[in-house]
Amino acid sequence: MNNPRWRLDGQVALVTGASAGIGRAVARELLGFGADVLLVARDADHLEAARAECEDEFPERSARAFAGDLADEESRRELFDWIEDLDCGLSILVNNAGTNQRKPTMDYADAEWRALFELNLFGAFELCRYAYPMLTRHAASSIVNIGSVSGATHVRTGAPYGMTKAALHQLTKNLACEWAADGVRVNAVAPWYIRTRRTSPALADPEYYDEVIERTPLKRIGEPEEVAAAVAFLCLPAASYITGECIAVDGGFLRYGF
Repeated sequence: MNNPRWRLDGQVALVTGASAGIGRAVARELLGFGADVLLVARDADHLEAARAECEDEFPERSARAFAGDLADEESRRELFDWIEDLDCGLSILVNNAGTNQRKPTMDYADAEWRALFELNLFGAFELCRYAYPMLTRHAASSIVNIGSVSGATHVRTGAPYGMTKAALHQLTKNLACEWAADGVRVNAVAPWYIRTRRTSPALADPEYYDEVIERTPLKRIGEPEEVAAAVAFLCLPAASYITGECIAVDGGFLRYGF
């Protein structure tokens, strides 16, 4: 498609948690729309494999990688020092990096639930702050936060995870209003079960899988590429009047009554 409203040519996107699953799919989707991509993840080997895959599939685009643990404050600073050194600019930030431990509330050790907040929420908050000066150098830029339906309702993921995602949804709304005058749009997507490495253990239980499908109107598990499509749309000029939104990519789960 040659319509510039549906292209990201000349834009640079930072995608966190980009070595697998949703993050990897987002990186490939953005490259397909013409953006250059900076991929970030903890596992250097998986990250390099993702970067090489992107380079092979989109040889005309640039795909560069930074290995770092975004739960660590120093790694977050080093990431943006790296981006400054690249001198490539930044017009899109996709906060996808996240983690979870499913436990009853009283079973979490302090270090466990605090670690969920550090990566899922505090890391995303700080990356938004670090990215802000770069994003405001462009006439139109965007942030997309990867939230979750667990930030809107109870889905047995554990209270801390749901808390971090609900807070991320609220951060999206606040920044959308605060940074609109600076030309920065801020949106989120809220996936339900998506077929990734992280969800595979839960979905391997046939009884639990059947329960998930029963509560999903489209009667199937989502694919990473379906989340990536929603993320890419929110980054496009075609979505230039959309900000502060959280789009559920959930097969109708949040709209299902009884």
